[in-house]
Amino acid sequence: MSLAIISPGKDPDVWIKEFKALAPELAIEIYPDIAEPEKVKYVFLWQHPEGILSDFPNLKLISSMGAGVDHILRDKSIPSSMPIVRIVDEKLTFSMTNYVIMAVLNFHRQTARYQVNQARKVWDMSNPELDVTVGVMGVGALGKDVMDKLNYMGFPVVGFGFSEKHDFEYPYYSKDGLDEFLKKVNVLVCLLPLTPDTENILNSELFEKCSPNTYLINVARGKHLVEDDLIKALESGQLAGAMLDVYREEPLPENHPFWGNDKITMTPHIASVTNPQAAAPQVIENIKRIEESRELINIVNRTRGY
Repeated sequence: MSLAIISPGKDPDVWIKEFKALAPELAIEIYPDIAEPEKVKYVFLWQHPEGILSDFPNLKLISSMGAGVDHILRDKSIPSSMPIVRIVDEKLTFSMTNYVIMAVLNFHRQTARYQVNQARKVWDMSNPELDVTVGVMGVGALGKDVMDKLNYMGFPVVGFGFSEKHDFEYPYYSKDGLDEFLKKVNVLVCLLPLTPDTENILNSELFEKCSPNTYLINVARGKHLVEDDLIKALESGQLAGAMLDVYREEPLPENHPFWGNDKITMTPHIASVTNPQAAAPQVIENIKRIEESRELINIVNRTRGY
């Protein structure tokens, strides 16, 4: 039996090292140079070519290289009975929360404005702080931690999600309350899982319902955002600015209009990066559980999409 690592564009060496330290008997193959696909029982992947998993007739388990699984679920060739697991890591939460706090503070203290002023040699001391109320779309483990930390810092927080929550610690709106949620906030953080319900949710219709001069932070998935609609909302002044870590196409093409937009702050999908030392033991543990017919950890609910 063997584990196939399928992660086009990513260096697999650090993963090979971790897996070999934990399970030296495990054979590891690296896509696309997989010599014996019939021996592959487990795959560990990120952004795999759609349909490629059909090459492995004895596949037992699919493991995502990160917390997200939308890149797996969009592959309709995968049988519904095939178990899919993901990585759960406290460090992922720590890193994501710190990133979102940084983005909120950048807007609150207007870092982008002062960077532009510096380049233009403008000295403007007016309105050095903005009052902000932060709306978090997606209040799972990541979203709840973001809200806890921002609340501790004194920022009002409001949550939104597609399911009902009756005992949530903070003000919360479900799907039918989206319009009211948007009226309550002027910083909008997207941490939603990517599902058919959430794809393209950050669009002109939503932006028009936001409070004027709302600031957008997208750290979830690039397909949540309709990019042309963001540019229009920034040009009209409906949105004050945006901080983006994820994009519909990555790496972002050199001719993309985001590069030259002063109202957009960009980072290259680094808000929260999987730590191999924390993730590899979870993968090996699930391989052991498959072989022993035990319940898997961090298994994905396909209906929910995470």
